[in-house]
Amino acid sequence: MLRIIFMGTPEFAVPTLEALLGWDGCQVVAVITAPDKPAGRGRQLQASAVKQAAERHQVPVLQPTNLKAPEFQEELRGYAADLQVVVAFRMLPEAVWNMPRLGSINIHASLLPQYRGAAPINWALIHGDTRTGVTSFFLRHEIDTGNLIYQDAVDIAPEDDFGSLYEKLKLAGAQLALRSVQAIAAGTAPSIPQQELPELRPAPKLQKETGRLDFQQSAPALANLVRGLSPIPTAFTQLPDGRTLKVFKALPLDDEEASGPDTSVPGRWFTDGRTYLRVQTANGLLDLQDVQLEGKKRMPVVEFLRGFNAASLVG
Repeated sequence: MLRIIFMGTPEFAVPTLEALLGWDGCQVVAVITAPDKPAGRGRQLQASAVKQAAERHQVPVLQPTNLKAPEFQEELRGYAADLQVVVAFRMLPEAVWNMPRLGSINIHASLLPQYRGAAPINWALIHGDTRTGVTSFFLRHEIDTGNLIYQDAVDIAPEDDFGSLYEKLKLAGAQLALRSVQAIAAGTAPSIPQQELPELRPAPKLQKETGRLDFQQSAPALANLVRGLSPIPTAFTQLPDGRTLKVFKALPLDDEEASGPDTSVPGRWFTDGRTYLRVQTANGLLDLQDVQLEGKKRMPVVEFLRGFNAASLVG
């Protein structure tokens, strides 16, 4: 029976942990996750989703602040793991990922080598892709570059946003992880070097400014940015009066659908004060459908417009 150390933090990793716990061919001997963090208005310490799952299954939990600390590595070594499975965790030093006799594998939410980095789900949507997937691979020095085990493709539906695609991929990742671990246990797991494609799209960590809507771009590109950041961390813009407006859903309208006194100035707002709120882009109108004004709750545009003066919105 394989002795496994599982490493992960967010909800995305929980189905994989539970899939491994449900297979009688391995034993998850410990879980490594992030330290508890303050959360909510009361700033009370909150355990990660992975820690909560591990405690439900009575699996020992380690929460190191420093993965290079000798005392942590000595404790880790004491579990005598055959394999480490990593899902949505931080970068590991070589002394950690190379410790088990079978090494460490990672589950990544893209079809590698595309979208190496911290935010593969977001960037696939931002670029308007219609297909993504999950990849299992062996860890090595350079991030997300290790030899491939398996890949499973997942279609991106036109209505998908970050929230819905996250749910699809976390379940696909759990199935892939279990299949990969079973193959490793059987000695049949592939180990295929990644091909370096001529056009690789990275998936860097999202910054706040990533979400700012630049109306010098096209309406389709901005609609993809919105869906790639919805419901978190959320795209945003400023109303003409300076207040910040978060945008959770928006659709592009082509020039034939656009209407207004002047559709030639990117950044100009249009509304009838009751049913629609639109912004001119470099190519077409962006029709805002689900928004949140600073200090207010999220709501459909029709509800949002009920409490606002249309004249102030169009400046």
